[in-house]
Amino acid sequence: MELTLLSTSDTHGFLYPTDFRKRNQSLDFGLTKVKEQIKKIEKTVQGSLIKIDNGDFLQGSPLSYFLAKNPSAGSMADVMNEMGYDCGVLGNHEFNYGIEFLEETISKLNYPIICANILKANGDFLTNCPYVVIEREGVKIAVLGLTTQYIPNWEQPKTVEGLVFKSALETAKEFVPKLKEEADIVIVSYHGGFERDLETGEPTEVLTGENEGYALLHEVEGIDCLLTGHQHRVISLNDGPCPVTQPGDKGRYLGRVDLDFDEVTKKIKKSQASLIEINQEVENQVLHEKFLPLLNQVEDWLDQPQGKVEGDMTITDPMKVREFSHPYIEFIQDVQKEVTGVAISGTALFDNNGTGFGESISMRDIVTNYIYPNTVAVLDISGADLKVALERCASYFDTDQENQLCVSKEFLEPKVEHYNYDLYSGIDYTFDIRKEKGQRVVELKIDDKEIQDDERLEVVMNQYRAVGGGDYGMFGPEKIVREVTIDMTELISGYLEKHPTIMAKQPSNFHLIKT
Repeated sequence: MELTLLSTSDTHGFLYPTDFRKRNQSLDFGLTKVKEQIKKIEKTVQGSLIKIDNGDFLQGSPLSYFLAKNPSAGSMADVMNEMGYDCGVLGNHEFNYGIEFLEETISKLNYPIICANILKANGDFLTNCPYVVIEREGVKIAVLGLTTQYIPNWEQPKTVEGLVFKSALETAKEFVPKLKEEADIVIVSYHGGFERDLETGEPTEVLTGENEGYALLHEVEGIDCLLTGHQHRVISLNDGPCPVTQPGDKGRYLGRVDLDFDEVTKKIKKSQASLIEINQEVENQVLHEKFLPLLNQVEDWLDQPQGKVEGDMTITDPMKVREFSHPYIEFIQDVQKEVTGVAISGTALFDNNGTGFGESISMRDIVTNYIYPNTVAVLDISGADLKVALERCASYFDTDQENQLCVSKEFLEPKVEHYNYDLYSGIDYTFDIRKEKGQRVVELKIDDKEIQDDERLEVVMNQYRAVGGGDYGMFGPEKIVREVTIDMTELISGYLEKHPTIMAKQPSNFHLIKT
């Protein structure tokens, strides 16, 4: 029996091939284009077909944000139901809008969501289904769902209260042997990535348990195919213990695995993992037309004016923003400080795609620059905590062979993590990147006085960072003293309503010594 597995992962609400920076785009991603590719494969595939979504479908685009805030307009479940999936897996971003919103969305899906390693306090599986068994041509195919166990390190404590997050590795060791008895083929669909180099086995990140893909591949016998995600990497692997895929993000790729199963020997004779790039693909017109009224609603909402800028708040060089800070960054700091009444603030330029604000600010400008549904939290930390956090920030920088400033490898591989470099306001600080990492903070003052290690400070930052996300272990939920649980995009909009014209101010509190 010939079986073809098609998978998506980390589509993040990108139904249409647009990043919403302007109208009428046709970029190289999006579920409308993925759907058209799937339709083509359905017409040509020789054997049976199973379609799986590997998680992170609920959050990430202005469209999914609009639906989360305007439930009368529809649900991401409506979108996903049109894709024809046989099953789906929970991603970590499925929790961003709260557990009630997640459970309501899951209840509207026409395919099962599977996850074996997230449980309720009473021992029930959060999604009810830890796995599914799908029969094709008399052959039973088990699909086990697993999700990164690291979610409590990112989410607000109340969002995950009462939930138990088990290791994906240990859960697979428990389930896979049972599934080998129940089914002929065992597929593991894991919303997580790889913690080690796939060739050498050397660690590529701190081994926190966030990613356990390498261990799954090499420590769990009986997996016939491993589908991965979370890291947004582009991977198709055929020379390991079993075929592996990871299809990037936003529907840039469609994962494909072809298996040839011998029904007599009950073994897979051959397998082939590959990725199909969604670049010049046309959109599926049925899907395009079905949600066009929603797209128009979103586009109109994005064009709503919010405020004006005096001065220059545009971003043309992301590296310069991180080297010198920027008026846009200072604006975000001002919002965070005003809504919490705190004098010290930290925030990040999340990616290299933000363009800052022009002379007029629309909702489109807000959500395409501030791309995550963060709330903000105030931490009570020591001066020593702050210094360690700044050392983590300082490790973002390196110099290349020509002694030019560049981003250090640890923030680029295996996953690009610009969002884990923070800039601060309300303190004066200096990095000397000529020094060894861990010893680069050479000035740290407030009101012209050196900050002492035992000094207590209140600092506002986004909730992801406040709970320690991004390997900021010096922070944590236990240090949060208060929160503002309104989404930052709403806080920005509210700030602009109160201050309809903002001044572009270039910060001068941060200095970087590089030569």
